[in-house]
Amino acid sequence: MLSIVAVVPQPPLLVPELAAGAAPDVADLREACVAVAARLAAVSTRWIAIGTDPAQPRAGGSEGTEVGSFWGFGVDVRVALTPNAALQQADPEMPLPLLIAGWLREQADPSVVVRGLLVPPDLGTAECADLGAELADELAADPEPTALLVLGDGASTHTAWSPGYLDDRAGPFDERVAKALAVADAGALRLLEPELAHELGAVGRAPWQVLAAAAEQAEPAGGWRGELLYSAAPYGVAYHVAMWERGHG
Repeated sequence: MLSIVAVVPQPPLLVPELAAGAAPDVADLREACVAVAARLAAVSTRWIAIGTDPAQPRAGGSEGTEVGSFWGFGVDVRVALTPNAALQQADPEMPLPLLIAGWLREQADPSVVVRGLLVPPDLGTAECADLGAELADELAADPEPTALLVLGDGASTHTAWSPGYLDDRAGPFDERVAKALAVADAGALRLLEPELAHELGAVGRAPWQVLAAAAEQAEPAGGWRGELLYSAAPYGVAYHVAMWERGHG
């Protein structure tokens, strides 16, 4: 059963060892991400982490080891996706969404088991909808509560110093995303334009649309209740943190 959802960004700066001088600038963001992870773990110790991987030719589960390292980002911080994986050799190519999922898992509850579901960043809206509906059907057949951890950044074009330079469309785009996440509006996420998201560098678009379809398919009796804990672009990249919980009805 799909019980609870957390939406988080995936900047490596979330990890204190990688943040260095930027740590104060992302303290509120890190606090929000750790808080939603703790809320996920309080409901379920089974998480499905949905993110993108440019090397992923099609939507599917994660492959490889259950241990990764942030070595590629400058510091050898190891993370694991399952409780019994600590002695495994770290995968130096573990995709960033799974690295962040593993780090949040360890902050929240080391007994959590994370299963990765990675999609190509250019996965079309229809394909995202199909995958989300399939995921919801799978979880509906399982009485145990399962949480979704949906990872991805918003537009990377909010300032002239952004990774993608400045694009005036970034502000309105991320305002739409933030409003949708705040009120659990799956329909608004479904309407995000893949081409625009690509031009803005918003890698969260496909995972958000998988979430939208899964949430619509698994609509609880009382609907979904949304909460936006953080939405800002501290380095010209938009980061959104939100929770969707089952409503009472």
